[in-house]
Amino acid sequence: MKLTNVLILAIAAVVSAAPGDRGSYTVSGLGQRKQAILNAGGNTLDLAIAMLETERMTTDYAYGDNKQDDAANFGLFKQNWGMLRVCASRAGFVGQSQSEWNNGAKLNSDIYADVAARWDCQGYYGYDTWFAGHRNGATGLSNPNTEDIRFYKESIQWIQSQIDSNSQYSTDDTRFWVDVTPI
Repeated sequence: MKLTNVLILAIAAVVSAAPGDRGSYTVSGLGQRKQAILNAGGNTLDLAIAMLETERMTTDYAYGDNKQDDAANFGLFKQNWGMLRVCASRAGFVGQSQSEWNNGAKLNSDIYADVAARWDCQGYYGYDTWFAGHRNGATGLSNPNTEDIRFYKESIQWIQSQIDSNSQYSTDDTRFWVDVTPI
């Protein structure tokens, strides 16, 4: 009987941390970050991506997201250098080499370049392929139809739908989240 209880608790712990858990909570000052993204030309999709990537929608995560070369991530959206150097024309990255990855740090302090780069890259790759490359870099670009990429995209779409459901969510301190731990 005790072993059964232990197994039930173990299963409950796994289920409670399962990918796809979602919800919302308040983050003081988040409304100002949302407004900054919107003022830089962003929309609710941009808010949703930034909201999923970092709790405070900021760039105060580890430099390059603890990655380097084409895998390094920059800006509010944690865009990878491999894609940025192909498509982020308004940020001035197109044509740069993998070894120039540190130039991506510009997006950590220039929200206008960050938003423009995301839009440039989505325009270049298209909506679905952009998500694939954003989630899994070069691997995602070459294999864009994985379950993990689909789930990541649907998670951001869910966050966007929550924001779109009430105009106050574009400017208040509400953060929507989804556990997108790879499945």
